[in-house]
Amino acid sequence: MIKCNVTINGTVSRPATVRTSSDGREFTCFTVKTTIPAKSGAGKQVEVSVSMDGQGTAPITVGARIGMQGTLTFRKRGEAMYLNFHADTLDTSTSQDKDAITGSIEFRGTVGRQVEEKTDKKGCKYLVFSAFSTEKDGETFAFTWVRFIRFSAEKEAFLAPRSGVIAKGKLELSAYLDKINIGCRVEELNEWVKQENHNRTQE
Repeated sequence: MIKCNVTINGTVSRPATVRTSSDGREFTCFTVKTTIPAKSGAGKQVEVSVSMDGQGTAPITVGARIGMQGTLTFRKRGEAMYLNFHADTLDTSTSQDKDAITGSIEFRGTVGRQVEEKTDKKGCKYLVFSAFSTEKDGETFAFTWVRFIRFSAEKEAFLAPRSGVIAKGKLELSAYLDKINIGCRVEELNEWVKQENHNRTQE
């Protein structure tokens, strides 16, 4: 499970349409283009699929700058990463010209092969590890990796390879070789005790 509470600034790239769910509720859909910064060079432009409850009250026109707050999730299909966003609020009169996705991330998943302790230039120790969330994709499973950095030498006993963790912190998105990298600057870390369930489709 990966869920992010974020603000997105970008440009409307597809006009809004109103649809009706299977239970009769109306919702509005449109697409926004924004840019994820790269470690070096130009960033990666991505399209975010946006939905919001009801009929949008503000005009949502192609080419308009927009600012939104809500919940961002990721969907992995093969090597492709899709960004889905449920908007709670939006502002089409935003003066924010710079593309951005900023906010927090909540993660539940499994630690990878190692947890590394490193030392910065000031002699302060910190931890680096990667972990993955699992999602059912047809008859197979898709794995979405997140890289974590924790500016503390504290290392709980449960923080070990293949262990389950629940982490919260600052979302850090970047692009490298045209791929999206998801990062988290850890602010809160707890053990996740996995429940054995053969019908489980997502971590």
